[in-house]
Amino acid sequence: MSALTVRQVRFRYLALYGLRWLPTGLLIPVMILLMQERGLSLSQIGLAVTAQGLVVLALELPTGGVADALGRKPVLVAAGVLNLVSLALFAVADSVALFFLVFAVQGAYRALDSGPLESWYVDATLAADPDAEYERGLGHGGTVAGVAIAGGALLSGGLIALGPVGPVSALTVPVLAAFAMQAVALAALLALLVEARPGRGSGALRASVAEAPRMVGQAFGLLRRSRVLLALVAVELFWGFGMVTFESLLPVRLAEVVGDPERAAALLGPASSAAWLASAAGAALTPLLLRWPGAAPGAALLRVLQGATVVGMGLLAGPVGVLVAYLACYTVHGASNPLHLGLLHRQVDGPYRTSVLSLNSMMGQPAGALGAVALTVLADRTNVSTAMLVGAVVLALAAPLYLPAWRAARRATPPPAPGSAPGPAPDPAGPVAVSAGAADPGR
Repeated sequence: MSALTVRQVRFRYLALYGLRWLPTGLLIPVMILLMQERGLSLSQIGLAVTAQGLVVLALELPTGGVADALGRKPVLVAAGVLNLVSLALFAVADSVALFFLVFAVQGAYRALDSGPLESWYVDATLAADPDAEYERGLGHGGTVAGVAIAGGALLSGGLIALGPVGPVSALTVPVLAAFAMQAVALAALLALLVEARPGRGSGALRASVAEAPRMVGQAFGLLRRSRVLLALVAVELFWGFGMVTFESLLPVRLAEVVGDPERAAALLGPASSAAWLASAAGAALTPLLLRWPGAAPGAALLRVLQGATVVGMGLLAGPVGVLVAYLACYTVHGASNPLHLGLLHRQVDGPYRTSVLSLNSMMGQPAGALGAVALTVLADRTNVSTAMLVGAVVLALAAPLYLPAWRAARRATPPPAPGSAPGPAPDPAGPVAVSAGAADPGR
């Protein structure tokens, strides 16, 4: 890793990150429609999809510990192989049981894939330059991901428009394209990601699996020792709950204001691509937000703004108003992610970095499930707008959880001595509140 410059590390990270999200963009427009084409009802689709959430919830933390103990590259390679398997199964699945298996394998892939690439980027950047600001690269990663998903969705629509290819239905063609792109992404990962791994061979694998529970325990130990880190991870509880508003309730709300579900579905196709481009634009604002108002206050402000955009989706009349609020919501969403991730990275040393990211990601799983149940029941018993307003309030309630990181950053910057020139600007993400060594007294 140390042989790479900061610029080289950032280029490799962005290239791999874009390739990682392109297959997802190809699948977004066809996933539900293809399962319906294969004979599944909506309730059966919902049952199959739950397999992914259950597997992610079970494996998120253990796989993060393995990545920290064994190395990020082998875990990412295993994730890429599992994604190839899930896409191959998805291309031929024709029953509830097979689609359940598809999403179970997809869940294992997502659990393995969650965190290692970002952790490698941060550690490799700091190895090249300990004073480098990696938050900018994380922001660029959000931009690249948004563009890749939007481009994949548009490419998927074009492939569907071309019609079937021989015995392959039009809806299956994007799945095969996603399989091909995942193979390219895996080859690029093998070529571009370079790291000094803790060990190699079957002995290293056994040792890393045995070490993973301790790494997970140390990640929880960091939460106990750091109010800043605990508050940042708790943000995911509110975020996961509130995201149901614009991921699940928005199509229902749009159909309500349009008055025609089919027309609403036609509008959502290009709107989804535009939303991911808006997310990319939001992520591109990261350097500006780091300068003013700073990472922690900026993240808090964005939580409130995102709640306001959801209020707009719930109250504005007409499809134009709803879709404008939808695009604004994704712009804020794209800007929020790099700031939140940067704050997390500033609170933990490399050996536990992926475990903490997995812990942060895992918090969103039960919160999202609770939000999906609570807000849809509320929508049935009242109306969609009321459910969206409740979700908006929950999103905004996460804002105060960034205050500990804000206060820590201000305490870490001493005032300039009388008569001296002003010191350097405070670290926008705050100090490293707890180091790996502090988390483990025996080290």
